[in-house]
Amino acid sequence: MELTLLGTGAPSGLPRPDCPCAACATALGSDARAATALLVDGALLLDLTPGAVFAAARAGQSLGQVRQVLLSHPHDGPAVEVPAGLPQPGRVPDGRELALLTGHRVRAVAMDAPGTGYAVTGPDGQRLLYLPPRGAPAGLEENGGDSYDMVLADVVGRPDALAKLRAVGAMGPATDVIAVHLDHDVPPGAELRRRLAAAGARAVPDGTTLAVGVYEDVPDVPRRTLVLGGARSGKSVEAERRLEAFPDVLYVATGGTRNGDGEWATRVATHRERRPGSWRTAETCDLVPLLTDDGPALLIDCLSLWLTDAMDSVGAWDDAEWADGGERALRERVRELTDAVRATRRTVVAVSNEVGSGIVPATASGRRYRDELGRLNAAFAGECEHVVLVVAGQALPLRG
Repeated sequence: MELTLLGTGAPSGLPRPDCPCAACATALGSDARAATALLVDGALLLDLTPGAVFAAARAGQSLGQVRQVLLSHPHDGPAVEVPAGLPQPGRVPDGRELALLTGHRVRAVAMDAPGTGYAVTGPDGQRLLYLPPRGAPAGLEENGGDSYDMVLADVVGRPDALAKLRAVGAMGPATDVIAVHLDHDVPPGAELRRRLAAAGARAVPDGTTLAVGVYEDVPDVPRRTLVLGGARSGKSVEAERRLEAFPDVLYVATGGTRNGDGEWATRVATHRERRPGSWRTAETCDLVPLLTDDGPALLIDCLSLWLTDAMDSVGAWDDAEWADGGERALRERVRELTDAVRATRRTVVAVSNEVGSGIVPATASGRRYRDELGRLNAAFAGECEHVVLVVAGQALPLRG
């Protein structure tokens, strides 16, 4: 089954008309995108958009053999004159299946937001799933591991759609995930590629033709990632974003509850509101057993508070205790943690503060904490495939 992407952008396209934002200003050349429309084997057109005939011609395709035009958007799309020779656009009711004379079968997939998704099976059995903008499948059930060969979805706007598909086995390690409906939420180019790769997805330019079921270069999703950054840099948001497409995540909060601390309670509430409702939370600094056991992906936020707890436990704030075995005990705790990170089979994203680049602390204990955090970050980073530094909300890859 052959698929040509006549457009890969949001309904308004990219750049948006008359939008002065930075993302639209840099959406040039291959990063410019028309509204998403897909041509399947020259016979099935999913979403009719302005300029579809010219887009097909630029891609070396013709719409002359199209036998069915289906709409996915919540509405009937922009006012588009149907080109001569094309059938009138229609929509398959949720749960119903349409069989084409060409041998393709199209099943309408119910969504959790207005719109229609389409599961297309080709004459030779290849399967693709196309989801509308801002939509994720609803009412999914375990399908026995019969995964789609290709999924085309709003990965940036609804990464949880991938999580839902992975949870029921509708997506596997070899599923080719193509991001469509791309808007100006993420700057095009390297930043978009980085965000998509973390979800196991990729973007292709308008006009690209793909063979469904033969893609082999699946993006490498890192198993261990360390996200560093200063206060309010956006490091926690970056870490959470990296796991939004995972079906099950355990959020490990190392800071505890701090009863009576209103400011801390506000921070915790903000973090919880931002996280997907399906994530579970564990409040603990006992990280080694979690890393040793099998289980879902871990988001550890953060190593800085883990270190505070570890230094408390060895008496690191007292010079005498520090000299009389405290330093040695802390080194052992850090070694146990990094050994567990090296051996873990779980996907791990950890957050830590980068504090060594600012003002030198005025107290000996403050300088000790700064130094030990620097050592911990370096040791942890040494066991990670990806290391990212977040500055002013911008993620700078240091490794991977």
